Amino acid sequence: MSLVGSHEVDAFLEAHPEWELAGNEITRTYEFGNFNESMGFVTRVALESEKADHHPDIDIRWNKVTLTLSTHSEGGLTARDLTLADTIDPLSGNLR
Repeated sequence: MSLVGSHEVDAFLEAHPEWELAGNEITRTYEFGNFNESMGFVTRVALESEKADHHPDIDIRWNKVTLTLSTHSEGGLTARDLTLADTIDPLSGNLR
């Protein structure tokens, strides 16, 4: 799989302003009402990630979950990262 170009990343970020570019990764922090809601979201992310056979880095801090996506084997962002981010966003439900 090849890396996506900067124009593809820019288009993704314009359509998904909550995601940020950090070097060769995209990242987003989701905030929930409590730890249980955070863990429910993480479980939904895990199930979709397994289907996609592509997995984000996940950092859980009580009611905040930060996801970071990059294709490590390619050294940057691929279409798999952008597609998974797009799949994950609706899983967050009602954010605070």
